[in-house]
Amino acid sequence: MACRMSELVLDCHDPETLARFWCAVLDYRVLERDTDGSIEIGPEAGFGGLQPTILLSPITEPKVGKLRLHWDVNPTDVDQAVELQRLLALGARPVDIGQSGAESWHVLADPEGNEFCLLRSRLDP
Repeated sequence: MACRMSELVLDCHDPETLARFWCAVLDYRVLERDTDGSIEIGPEAGFGGLQPTILLSPITEPKVGKLRLHWDVNPTDVDQAVELQRLLALGARPVDIGQSGAESWHVLADPEGNEFCLLRSRLDP
């Protein structure tokens, strides 16, 4: 027996802003809005497909330090340099977490400062 990741939960201050950002980055849709302010986003197919959904859960506590778990994303239809410019235009920003500068990936943060990496290789959409 095995498990499969079906949903990721990200605590955040502004679920609406992060929903717009991550939907644009991943070509996701808003799947559900809960009365507590949580927003679930995911692929067109919805929950339970090959890609996990993301639950953006509102909190009031500040983010402290580097995330212990971060996401890696890959471009699907353009090269890394073009995708980097798109992500920056969407509101991502470069962050320094101690990388040397020789890495093949870019370390970025979403609008709330959550780190993620843009890898070089393309994946099928």
